[in-house]
Amino acid sequence: MPTAFTHTFQALHADRPRAAIAGILAATLLAGGCAAWALCAPVRLYEATSSARLEVERAIYPIASPVAGRVTVVHLTIGREVMEGEILVEIDSAAERLQIREDQARQAALQSQMEALRAQIASEDRARGQERQASGVGREQTRAEARESDLAASHAEADERRMAQLHAEGLIAERDYAKAKSDALTLRAAAQARAIAVDRSGEDQGTRDGDRAAKIQSLDSQIAGLAAQIPEIDAAIARLEYEIERHSVRAPASGKLGEALPLRPGAIVKEGEKLGAIIPGGRIRAVAQFAPDAALGRIHAGQPARLRLDGFPWIEYGSVTARVDRVAGEVRDGTVRVELALDPGQNPRIPLQHGLPGSAEIEVERTTPWELVRRHAGSRSSALRTDALHTEEKR
Repeated sequence: MPTAFTHTFQALHADRPRAAIAGILAATLLAGGCAAWALCAPVRLYEATSSARLEVERAIYPIASPVAGRVTVVHLTIGREVMEGEILVEIDSAAERLQIREDQARQAALQSQMEALRAQIASEDRARGQERQASGVGREQTRAEARESDLAASHAEADERRMAQLHAEGLIAERDYAKAKSDALTLRAAAQARAIAVDRSGEDQGTRDGDRAAKIQSLDSQIAGLAAQIPEIDAAIARLEYEIERHSVRAPASGKLGEALPLRPGAIVKEGEKLGAIIPGGRIRAVAQFAPDAALGRIHAGQPARLRLDGFPWIEYGSVTARVDRVAGEVRDGTVRVELALDPGQNPRIPLQHGLPGSAEIEVERTTPWELVRRHAGSRSSALRTDALHTEEKR
């Protein structure tokens, strides 16, 4: 039966295949675009941490007190430039200085005693020489007297022999002969006594020489004993001087005082107590702390990084670009240390200063959305299998 809409239905039947084909083509293009995006679009993966800061490349030098004591002089002012070896803090060393003065006085006394003993030895040597000279003169005199006595005794003995002959012939009296004999014996005894005196004078001089030599040896021994104490005192003085030097806290390096304990003269410090820190000059780098599973095996030298400093909001100031320089191979305090080298020509609006905190992001990988879906599915499947195994074990 004909209707009023015959032409309209005919037009609709004519347009229906075209719309379907257009829809199919549009869907195909959309699906192809999504597949191309999933397979080819680059996706950057980052490892991030909120524990990062800027540091100088050279190590920070802590200033510690090597000894305990009372502070006498303080030159610690935050921000002041110091030179290596400059005295920053002096700790009271009056006791050590007094001990050095005592040891030096003792050393001077020992030197005086040694000089006195050397003078005594020299005096003994001079006296021995004079005594030998006098003994030689006396011995020559005694020898001369002995020769004279021997000649007199020989003359008396010759007279005694003549008197004996005359007495035998009855020409002289017995009394004269006895007197001549007695005189000869007396002079011979005197000559023998003189000869004994010559020998005795030599023996006496030898005894005196031996006594003086023993005395000189004793004086030498005393000098050696005193001299042996000198090195001990020198060592004690050197040890005290070392202790005094330890009471002077010196700058271990040149740089700027970045930290200082508020000390005043009279304050008491403990041995090993940290008094401050020196920030040496040099280039600035970034140091970040990552979890071990995020750093080990994933972060390597050369990877690009980006820093956002807490004191300079990145929306207003931007970020700082860097590259991974070194990655620690051991875990310390639960994290892995990663050092970043800042790219040259950074934003001049951000003053790069030691100690600025911030966060770091490191590009660890470039992949595709399809690869991410596969990884997620794989990790999800592994998690389901693990849960199933745990459930089975409980049963």
